[in-house]
Amino acid sequence: MDLDGKRIVVVGGSRGLGFGMAEAFVARAAKVTVVARDATTLQALGEQLAVTTVSADATSIDAANRIMSETRPDVVIMNAGAEPPMERIDRVSWEAFTTNWNVDVKAALHWVQAALTLPMASGGLVVLVSSGAAVQGSPLSGGYAGAKRAQWFIAKYAEGLSTQLGLGLRFRVIVPRQMFTGTGVGNAGISGYAAAAGRTYAEQAATWPDMTPRGFGDTVAELIGKTALEEAMIYAVRGDTGVTVIE
Repeated sequence: MDLDGKRIVVVGGSRGLGFGMAEAFVARAAKVTVVARDATTLQALGEQLAVTTVSADATSIDAANRIMSETRPDVVIMNAGAEPPMERIDRVSWEAFTTNWNVDVKAALHWVQAALTLPMASGGLVVLVSSGAAVQGSPLSGGYAGAKRAQWFIAKYAEGLSTQLGLGLRFRVIVPRQMFTGTGVGNAGISGYAAAAGRTYAEQAATWPDMTPRGFGDTVAELIGKTALEEAMIYAVRGDTGVTVIE
């Protein structure tokens, strides 16, 4: 898939991995729309990158339908999510445990529904950004791990329905299989596990491969550009091993 001129919506693209992907797509001459909640951050982003910005609640089905209808994207990157509350399973409250279900899963469901019901043009690609916690679990953020795994099922159900209805859409999952310093989720995870292990933040961060959000974005953009994600359903990205297929 040649990304030059492609209309790409990055939901949750104002910071962290989403920002890294937005930068990478712009560098490849894509027409990028970034959706995020914070209007002030988006204004600064619009001055920094050649992107269109939309301030909206990513969990809103009305916002998903409106933005999808107005932008008619070729590619949607669903990266919106909440920072995972870090707490042991014997101490975490139900409200904290379900935080990522009420944000990450809800947003993924509504944007996938918008892609199916609009529908996107045949050949459209929807990518849900999950987490390595969905593979091996996360004892200090168990609700987060389950929520990110639920995104896999959403993608599979949507892919099956697209095939059944002859829509020609592809729903895929990218799994960052490491923590990233300088991101909201990464900082929360590294800090939580550092405290549990009696390490400093720097010592805990050093247990993960060196990869920046922009490096992650470039890897994802290259993968989409070369393969259009036609070869598999779920891909892992990690600094030391690059891209691997999960299934």
